[in-house]
Amino acid sequence: MDIISDDAIDPAPLTGKRIAIIGYGNQGRAQALNLADSGVDVVVGLREGSNSFDKVRADGLTALPLEEAPKGAALTMMLVPDELMTGIYGTIEPALEEGSALGFSHGLAVHFNHIRPRGDLDVILLAPKGPGTALRQLYTEGKGMPGLWAVAEDRTGHAKAMALAYGQAIGCARAGLIASSFEEECVADLFNEQAVVWGGVPALLLAGYETLVETGYSEEVAYFECVKELKLLADLIEARGIAGMREVISNTAELGAVLGGPAIVDHHVRTRMRDIMKSVREGEFAAQLAEEAAEGYPLLSSARERSREHPAEAVREEIERLS
Repeated sequence: MDIISDDAIDPAPLTGKRIAIIGYGNQGRAQALNLADSGVDVVVGLREGSNSFDKVRADGLTALPLEEAPKGAALTMMLVPDELMTGIYGTIEPALEEGSALGFSHGLAVHFNHIRPRGDLDVILLAPKGPGTALRQLYTEGKGMPGLWAVAEDRTGHAKAMALAYGQAIGCARAGLIASSFEEECVADLFNEQAVVWGGVPALLLAGYETLVETGYSEEVAYFECVKELKLLADLIEARGIAGMREVISNTAELGAVLGGPAIVDHHVRTRMRDIMKSVREGEFAAQLAEEAAEGYPLLSSARERSREHPAEAVREEIERLS
């Protein structure tokens, strides 16, 4: 595995240069603040009427309209939601400096051709492997979050150096930068979101909760056993890995895992995972995302409402009051 750390990176590509951050959400704010604290000249580009103008100024940074922010910038980072990128790129493209770099923290828009960057631009990826809040916290603690880097277009011959310098400036190189590609980062991330961490795991937790309640056990015990213990598992895996986790739990828990895991994640589940992978790789999900945005997010709105109304949420609130 090709991992590049802080001391192997030349910061020169960003020395005396301006970076334009487009968007001030979870990643935009964290990356902009980390850049500023690293001594980089950073401006933030926002849509007209955005509520984030005041937030940017309160953080001590410069906020500019979208069509002005990239002017004079050596690198413009697109850190807005994937489904909004096409329209926003059309707005900022005239302001992008000839021969400058266009950067992303997720590969979807470029990999699936939602954006076709202008021919004179370097196109790079620097994807922190975690949320912006954690990226910022780790930076302020003197630590770093691993990141993936990639180059889609190298028109100047300096795209890799720019990507690495940027990863250094936002703190990712402290933990290590891993070589990847727009396609790999995009597909792996979308697959994980659907099949594993954000899709599969919550669905499994609620299914376990519902099974206990349906068979006569209390909602509070079901919540503790099937939902709240997830943090214990995550902390053990973070500290020791999956093999190490199994070595420190009780024999009872370990035998239960050995017998229960394969019974749940059987060939049917693996087949559905492959179906999700196929949907991601062939662009079906990317098309669904664009359609969902165009229709005003009906599926997401409905799903959020169902989640808020699930009985487990009331139990969670009751348990939290005990803390």
